[in-house]
Amino acid sequence: MPKLNLFVFTAALAAVLGFGQDVYAAGAGDVGVNLNLTMHWGGYLALIVFVVAYALVMVEEVTHMRKSKPVLLAAGIIWGVIGLIYAMNGIDHVAEAAIRHNILEYAELFLFLLVAMTFINAMDERQVFEVLRVKLVNAGYSFRKLFWITGLLAFFISPVADNLTTALLMCAVVMAIGKDDNKFIGLACINIVVAANAGGAFSPFGDITTLMVWQKGIVQFQEFFALFLPSVVNWLVPAAIMSFAVPDKQPETGVEDLKLKRGALVIIGLFLWTIATAVSFHNFLKLPPMVGMMAGLSLLKMFGYYLNRTHVRNRATYDEKKAEERIGQIVPFDIFAKVARAEWDTLLFFYGIILCVGGLGFMGYLGLVSQVMYLDWGPTTANILVGLLSAIIDNIPVMFAVLTMMPDMSHGQWLLVTLTAGVGGSLLSIGSAAGVALMGQARGKYTFFGHLKWSPVIALGYAASIYTHFLVNGSLM
Repeated sequence: MPKLNLFVFTAALAAVLGFGQDVYAAGAGDVGVNLNLTMHWGGYLALIVFVVAYALVMVEEVTHMRKSKPVLLAAGIIWGVIGLIYAMNGIDHVAEAAIRHNILEYAELFLFLLVAMTFINAMDERQVFEVLRVKLVNAGYSFRKLFWITGLLAFFISPVADNLTTALLMCAVVMAIGKDDNKFIGLACINIVVAANAGGAFSPFGDITTLMVWQKGIVQFQEFFALFLPSVVNWLVPAAIMSFAVPDKQPETGVEDLKLKRGALVIIGLFLWTIATAVSFHNFLKLPPMVGMMAGLSLLKMFGYYLNRTHVRNRATYDEKKAEERIGQIVPFDIFAKVARAEWDTLLFFYGIILCVGGLGFMGYLGLVSQVMYLDWGPTTANILVGLLSAIIDNIPVMFAVLTMMPDMSHGQWLLVTLTAGVGGSLLSIGSAAGVALMGQARGKYTFFGHLKWSPVIALGYAASIYTHFLVNGSLM
């Protein structure tokens, strides 16, 4: 993903200017001492390794090397350097405890996302998303109506199915409808990216950043809905302006009708039940949300077993055509195939990022950044800047850095940074996973410069959403 890690540059600059202090040479018995490595050779080496690794992530489209590979290596090197320095200073178990804490945070995120991805893949295999696409294509709406419908659906589906999956689904719709009308496809894709990112900002399930904030316990599930109105404004302002440029003509229809495969509605119900379980475990039992998600996965696995058993029994009774009508498929339902289809490169990328940023934070660099941003500039300026940076930098390391710094700020400010980190990526096509994915899916029709043309309008929505947040949630600031 073509992004530049500016907060690392800021930390490095701060270190060069002399904000750090010399490393404390602890004795063998000084267990529990944290070393300040911001002016140490180990700290400089860690910064260089991370910058190089992220540079390789930036040119993934050119090198075709998956983004997880360089950050996994960088994580190993950074923590290897930390372990070496602590061992040389005779300090035992401090670095071990720190990396175990990072691994625990990743494990909770990993298991949660793995279950969510498995459910999405199962619904995709049962043709849930394909049926929705075909129904929209055959509805006979004008381009302008479809612009609003796809944006509205992206806004309300992304809080449940995440912004990336939602954007890909809606893009498939506009590609099927628009065909050779590049202007409509380009505008509709911009609208979808903005809507999906905005919709994901008011739900723990809508984006990785909101999920991290929720799992950290900073914002409770029901409290995310305080961002609903700011998120609506963030989407509606640019959508209303862009809609005037959408051609008001009728697209061609005639796509073959499709039906849901057997069990599709049950799987949707199980997914909603799983989300409710995860929320209940976190809110009422004070357990990690992934425990509820894993319990839900067991229900999906048992339902998959039922589909397979009835598939075999009915196949012996009915001919192939009737089996297709009754069962919904000839090939049996395989739950492990759905697990295998999870975005493993993305999941491993999260591991590398969390450990890299955690390592830099353990060395003391995030403390320098926190001092400058949240104490010198103030939380409001810092949180607005986080949103702007997320248009250039991946919002996941930015938000994890903020969570690692844990600045002392009000609940309203935590909601603000959750909002800005979620919607700030809409300012550029490379600012979010949804935008990057759509540039590939609608290659040549949705482009970086096509999106950049409307960035001032999207920035207007960004500013309006922040103003709305202060207006409706001012008592929390």
